[in-house]
Amino acid sequence: MKENIPTIRLHLWLDTDDGVFFGSGRAQLLEQIDRHGSLKAAAEAMGISYRAAWGKLKQSEDVLGVRLVQTRGSNKAGYELTEDGRMLKDMFRRWFDSVEQAALEKAREIFPWPARPYRGTPSD
Repeated sequence: MKENIPTIRLHLWLDTDDGVFFGSGRAQLLEQIDRHGSLKAAAEAMGISYRAAWGKLKQSEDVLGVRLVQTRGSNKAGYELTEDGRMLKDMFRRWFDSVEQAALEKAREIFPWPARPYRGTPSD
């Protein structure tokens, strides 16, 4: 008989009256830009359009009031994270991991079955 172990799935984000401040999808987008050095490749890796990726990035930059990415030399050279972008990505990931760990511990306390973390690709 197949054992079904439920997976904890969380969608965390911070928003303001002006829109999404930052969330799981933005963190993943910055991780992909950091990995690929390209917004186009990052969008493809996430299965979203370049336009959607650009829109999410610009919305967060507008709400935050800081640049999250910058071009490498010329536009053809791709993108890299700014110091603010790297810091925000890392802080969000630490927060997400902490909340996920707390949710796993609480699930183990309350439910009679084991649960596991989700290591997929949440998006906002």
